[in-house]
Amino acid sequence: MKGKNSKFKRRTVTYSPAYTVVPTYECFNRCTYCNFRTDAGQSPWLDLDVAKDLLRTIRRQGVVEVLVLSGEVAPNSPRRQAWFRHIYRICELALEAGLLPHTNAGPLKRPEMEQLRQVNVSMGLMVEQVTPKLLETVHRHAPSKRPEVRLQQLTWAGELGIPFTTGLLLGLGECQRDWVASLQAIAALHQRYGHIQEVILQPHSPGQRQASPGTAFAEAELIPAVELAKAHLPDTIALQIPPNLVSQQGLIACLEAGARDVGGISPVDEVNPDYEHPDAQRLGQELAEFGWTLKPRLPVYPQYDSWLPDGLKRLVGQWRYTLAA
Repeated sequence: MKGKNSKFKRRTVTYSPAYTVVPTYECFNRCTYCNFRTDAGQSPWLDLDVAKDLLRTIRRQGVVEVLVLSGEVAPNSPRRQAWFRHIYRICELALEAGLLPHTNAGPLKRPEMEQLRQVNVSMGLMVEQVTPKLLETVHRHAPSKRPEVRLQQLTWAGELGIPFTTGLLLGLGECQRDWVASLQAIAALHQRYGHIQEVILQPHSPGQRQASPGTAFAEAELIPAVELAKAHLPDTIALQIPPNLVSQQGLIACLEAGARDVGGISPVDEVNPDYEHPDAQRLGQELAEFGWTLKPRLPVYPQYDSWLPDGLKRLVGQWRYTLAA
């Protein structure tokens, strides 16, 4: 790794100026490492009038992406339809405020994905790991974490032409062979549909609210994870490292190994609330010392603009002009 005072050509790493909006924290899964979920009835759903005011405020603060991140109501629950309408309406409100929605609400039914495509510039779902052995441990009480369910989402996203973000959660009890299997599954679907725009490599970082303490993923192991991702994924897929879950040295090492994005930077990491996101300006200054230029991006990558419905395409075009000015 080059030192702070070395002279070398600057390279670019991207981020999304984002804000996370949570329709509900309730979730029918019980992953042992989760710091996000609550039981039904423990936290009210986000009031739509509150959401409307919030979205207008953050638009004036320079936010571009609204990450609509929700806990999951069970697929066959009588409350599922109301839950889905709530998410859809929040996406509409984001668009009305001039913001770009990206929804990650767990596995969705195909018709739900088809409807959300009309009000989202991209969507996402972590594969986490495709090995079934985790169903005996950390995912024992998490029906929607079955690998076939996660991969079905990626398949439907490809069939529907949805620009998609996915990723691996590292440190759940899997091994490097499992990483390769997960990366190969993602690559195979991308080869078929061409819709995966970025893959997140997220180290498990223990928090205060998770059911089982667990241990933090060893930062040194992130480098071989990045190297394996580079080896098994096409170059068109951006590799993303969450900057709040690694040290500065670890982040720089991941960038040197081939990562090129640090994801959405927002005031609160709802998934890992014990780990604050760095301020984008400060992070940019720190990266600049190592020869990296931090640049904002949209939640949809340019090669997918033509996939979007006309209304979304126009709004994305306006944002591209704004960021380029």
